[in-house]
Amino acid sequence: MSIIPIRLKQASDPANQAAPISDADPYCDESLIDPWPMYRELQALGPAVWLSKYHMFALTRYDSVARALKDASAFSSAFGVMMNDEMNYALRGNTLCSDGHDHQRLRRIIAKPMALIGRDELKAEITTKAEQLVDRLVAKRRFCAVAELAAALPVDIVANAIGLPEEGRERMLVWAEQMFNCFGPLNDRTRGAFPVLQEMMHYAKTQAVRGKLKPGSWAEGIIDAVDRGDVDEAVRPVLMIDYMGPSLDTTIYAIGSGVWLFANHPEQWQKLRELPPLMPSAIAEILRMEAPIQSFSRLLTREYDMDGVVLPAGSRAITFYGAANRDERQFPNADTFDVTRNPAEHLAFGSGPHACIGMHIARLEMAAIFRALAARVRRFHIEEEVRSLNHVLRGFAKLVVTVE
Repeated sequence: MSIIPIRLKQASDPANQAAPISDADPYCDESLIDPWPMYRELQALGPAVWLSKYHMFALTRYDSVARALKDASAFSSAFGVMMNDEMNYALRGNTLCSDGHDHQRLRRIIAKPMALIGRDELKAEITTKAEQLVDRLVAKRRFCAVAELAAALPVDIVANAIGLPEEGRERMLVWAEQMFNCFGPLNDRTRGAFPVLQEMMHYAKTQAVRGKLKPGSWAEGIIDAVDRGDVDEAVRPVLMIDYMGPSLDTTIYAIGSGVWLFANHPEQWQKLRELPPLMPSAIAEILRMEAPIQSFSRLLTREYDMDGVVLPAGSRAITFYGAANRDERQFPNADTFDVTRNPAEHLAFGSGPHACIGMHIARLEMAAIFRALAARVRRFHIEEEVRSLNHVLRGFAKLVVTVE
């Protein structure tokens, strides 16, 4: 499908479609740091709300977001899932920005090396490395739960599996974070991140190539697909970005948020330590409470009735995963962190055809880290916390803790 930016035909007058209107700004600093009051206001207004500042609809209720994610025929990703036309054009052709048979074909290519990894072998490797990492950090008693803990395992496991050359690899975390900033509306934060994305694209074009990649690596599998004719060479760099971006920061932010939640809710940490089988439930609850991906968007291919609010064909709707995960209609006492809740239906990994490809690796990494911590740490104490201001990602830039 060709990428044709489509504008809302009646963008200046959503009232005749009976759409609630809000002047809220989900992408200002205040909202990024504490989005929950704004999410509740939007949820109270209706199943879809017109954001007058951005000329897009906001979907914040669980049912609205889930319906949009599962109905790719109406809520298309092929025209991009970002909140600005520049990025929607730049990343056309990768798995995020595709639908139907194209998406299934690309998804198989990206997912194939993950499926070929022996689950028991991978789990053993992750467990061993997590225990070694936690041993070192607990011995220090004071460490950054983001830079020293959360980032170490995903970078070690995933970056090596991707097989990128060592030169430039140290920039991966910067690239991934700023790539997600580029996903937002076209404001100063987005524009400021564009040069970093250009650096990332240049690396993908010039370094993620045959001869510089580790033989048999995930990234080389994309080149194999190009050689077979399964993928156009022009699409190769943006497919590389499927590995270089989402596979790292999402897991890192989730682990950091988990430490923060347990530090602020020591009774829940104690409950998990006493009942290790609660680990899958606890991981799901961390992801529900602090979804590392807060929002993507979709473009309406046809008129859609969202419980009485009509979204016109050609309009763009932002699906707020973080808001849906805190919707009282789906999760009673939604703002309460409870490791026994087991919210298996949370939307932190998305849903439908675009559900996160690497979710099982993310869960393995999170479980290994928290299992190792539970065996060695009785309590976390936060000494310093700095939220990351990112259009899409939610988490911490810095989280210094002491442990006992």
